Amino acid sequence: MGRAYQNRKESMAKTSDQKARVYSKFSKEIYMCAKNGGVEPQSNLALAGLIEKAKKEQVPAHVIDKALDKAKGGGGEDFAVARYEGYGPGNSMVIVECLTDNPNRTFGDVRGCFTKVKAKIGTQGSVSHMFDHAAILAFHGDNEEEVLECLLMADVDVSDVEAEEGTLTVFVPQHEYSKAKHALLEQFPKLSFEVDEIQFIPHITKTLESEDLELFHKFIHLLETVDDVQNIYFDIEL
Repeated sequence: MGRAYQNRKESMAKTSDQKARVYSKFSKEIYMCAKNGGVEPQSNLALAGLIEKAKKEQVPAHVIDKALDKAKGGGGEDFAVARYEGYGPGNSMVIVECLTDNPNRTFGDVRGCFTKVKAKIGTQGSVSHMFDHAAILAFHGDNEEEVLECLLMADVDVSDVEAEEGTLTVFVPQHEYSKAKHALLEQFPKLSFEVDEIQFIPHITKTLESEDLELFHKFIHLLETVDDVQNIYFDIEL
């Protein structure tokens, strides 16, 4: 039993750590979103989308409620958005988004991940110009023209609407997120979003092979273990 028990124990600990990181990530994001935009999901569409996303990731209700209560109180930590970018293994382009209460610590932790795989952290704008900062809203549907007309009537600056296998995906600039979501929900009140988020989308993607790919996976894993890291964007197809 010894070895099997130890393997199971390590596996459970790993799963527990992963869950803790997911809970912490959503707790910070929900807290900051509610603190900046209001605690009522009906009037803060970004918060509503974030809560729905957290539920899909099986974040417990008490974690969500605690973050909202902290935002209602007006106290608590002050997290700031920190964004780092640079070149990873195989000349990949990477953007790392963080929420931090200590920028010096976070920068050191992120830079350490770059250093361990002999990658290069860059200055602001060094790779982000090769990405679009876009809001993505995806949902079941097939009437592309109806959705596009709805958005245009609401004066939304639409980048693209894609239809594929019964799913419609709307892309708009990140500053048009709330307007686009509000227009869609007003036109289609029962709409349920499969994807509801703001991302950095690379203009061009590429693939890596052998050692570069292995090192890239290691790099992403290192970044994911940093507590302050919220999102990682890259131009590599996995």
